[in-house]
Amino acid sequence: MAMPQSPQDYVPVFLQIVAGLLFASSTLAFSVLIGKRGRRSVAKDIPYECGKDPIGPMHSRFSIKFYLVAMLFILFDLEVVFMYPWAVVYREMLQSGPGIFYSMFSFIGILAVGYLYALKKQAFDWTHTPTPPVPLLEVEPPASVLKVK
Repeated sequence: MAMPQSPQDYVPVFLQIVAGLLFASSTLAFSVLIGKRGRRSVAKDIPYECGKDPIGPMHSRFSIKFYLVAMLFILFDLEVVFMYPWAVVYREMLQSGPGIFYSMFSFIGILAVGYLYALKKQAFDWTHTPTPPVPLLEVEPPASVLKVK
């Protein structure tokens, strides 16, 4: 039977919340008081976007390679997460036979085949431009378009 909880059981949680709020507010106040109050200029007030000047259209197009590498990262990162529960129960399950070792060995083998496939297709190469499946046609524009008015 569970013991009834009293408000005194929550004192450590309350103290932790108060300590976190005090730390956050004190560091913000400290940075405002001690921080440099430099002169403002137009160059300092423009948004900074990863080292690029915010000139041009707001929504520029990204290369598909960016998304491909991001998806591959998520895929391989999630697969590593499946290894943690395996590592926790490995020693206990090894006593019942080496099947757990072979199952993880096959799992890592499948991951390695996927990784080698991505390497072969040059999915990790940012500078690789794939050749189109159909050759592009060189078409001359009509003469009416080339006339200067």
